[in-house]
Amino acid sequence: GEIMDAIGGYFELADCEQVDNFPHRNGVLLNTGRNALEYILRTIKQISHIYIPYFTCEVVLEPIKRLGIPYSYYHITPCFEIADDIKLGDNEYIIVNNYYGIKDRYISTLYNKYGEHMIVDCAQAFFAPVKSGIKAFYSSRKYVGVADGGVAYLGNEQPIDTSLYEEEPTASHSDHLIIRKEKGAEAGFKRYQANEEALDNQPIRRMSSVTKEALSRIDYEKIKARRLANWTVLEETLADKNQIQLPTTSEFECPMVYPYAVSNGQELRKRLIENKVFVAKYWPNVLPCKGFELEVSLANNVMALPIDQTYGVEYMERIVIIINEFNKRQ
Repeated sequence: GEIMDAIGGYFELADCEQVDNFPHRNGVLLNTGRNALEYILRTIKQISHIYIPYFTCEVVLEPIKRLGIPYSYYHITPCFEIADDIKLGDNEYIIVNNYYGIKDRYISTLYNKYGEHMIVDCAQAFFAPVKSGIKAFYSSRKYVGVADGGVAYLGNEQPIDTSLYEEEPTASHSDHLIIRKEKGAEAGFKRYQANEEALDNQPIRRMSSVTKEALSRIDYEKIKARRLANWTVLEETLADKNQIQLPTTSEFECPMVYPYAVSNGQELRKRLIENKVFVAKYWPNVLPCKGFELEVSLANNVMALPIDQTYGVEYMERIVIIINEFNKRQ
């Protein structure tokens, strides 16, 4: 049979088009999402404590530990919302995740409760609207083919002058994007992982000019439309089998992946990967820890089905076929 291209994984280098609808031109443009968080934390005069979700990416801890800020974890519900009733003291802050880019509406309900003391983690929600006066950080790598890039919004804090920071050197992180373009996903994957590691413990730098340039040439409206169309195909066929209740598309701007939960997630993940559908696991570091069983089962059983703009509807139908076959055999 014909060899199908790998689905999912990460993006190849963005093709340049002449468009200029970059949604974050008013943000502070830095080298990574986690450094955008660090930049926000550095602008806050006093932080005595920060609450973070247990179900999150371990790199969020990097800047918190680096700045020596005391932190504690909170629980989330199966709908990816805060499970505990957290009351913040004067110098306390909370990081709230816009999971999979589908919690825009929920997060806007938290503005009234937490206001300036909330920092929204939009690493998975590149298109989530930016509310003035709200602290938030974004990352471009999960939505478009650039190697790095983070954006910080400071709410009403005073910015630190970014000319104090060096610019991120250009070529260092984009090997895997070029390899993907030339040789396909699996070839680039080792480099991709090396790039992910190379982003660890980087100092805050300004976004590289190459990344900035690439971001200014992407047609974001097209990306949104394609991702929503792909989401809809999966939603129409998988919703009744999905163990998590997902918000309707009117509740978010643009999804990162389609989260699909089944009780034997580990098995299905293997089957998808055998069929060259790469489903990223968020987050493998969520370790079994007493009291956090729900989070561990989310990490294990939620398939992040790819809906990237690089795929059309026929790819989505192929994913559906694989899943239906799998379900029949169960």
